[in-house]
Amino acid sequence: MIDPNRVDWAKMDGLVPVVVQHYDTGEVRMLGYMNRDALDATIASGLVTFFSRSRGALWRKGETSGNLLDLVDIRLDCDRDALLVHARPRGPTCHTGTNSCFGDDAAPRLAFLAELQQVVAGRAGAPPDESYTARLVKAGLGRMAQKVGEEGVEVALSAVTGSEADMVGEAADLLYHLTVLLHARGLSLDEVGDELRRRHSKASAATA
Repeated sequence: MIDPNRVDWAKMDGLVPVVVQHYDTGEVRMLGYMNRDALDATIASGLVTFFSRSRGALWRKGETSGNLLDLVDIRLDCDRDALLVHARPRGPTCHTGTNSCFGDDAAPRLAFLAELQQVVAGRAGAPPDESYTARLVKAGLGRMAQKVGEEGVEVALSAVTGSEADMVGEAADLLYHLTVLLHARGLSLDEVGDELRRRHSKASAATA
């Protein structure tokens, strides 16, 4: 976790701007300000806390609505006068009801894959009669693996004989079923992304 003593508090009269980003999706949720007390409170409580310039007091984001921001980590920029907070939101962040203060389309386009993992995790334990995901998980690894194989074949066939819309739809089915299978094995797309990043770094180093 960040050392508050490294922050250049003097540059802006004891305040620094803070960008809050959803740790899993990369979506920028809001901009706020912290003083030293707010940063200390955030680290101590694990809940993102700001300094209100209008009220002249600390305030914990979501303390009234319940839409708190659970702290994951904090990063200091190169000039030591701005913070990037990674958090897991418990609900919409903006007071207007949108997820982001910058609008609901502020998330990166692939961010829904992270949300999909959360949806799968939430539905996997639901009653099978209420959720296809739950029925698939209950059917066991063999059935889940079979579905991934079937969807992979359908993606290949749609690439050759289908329209672009057909291929997008089949690819979406494949990603969904792969996400379910990974979840059942205690894995996620995060590990897949890490492996792809590792391979890319290795290939880049080899050609440098």
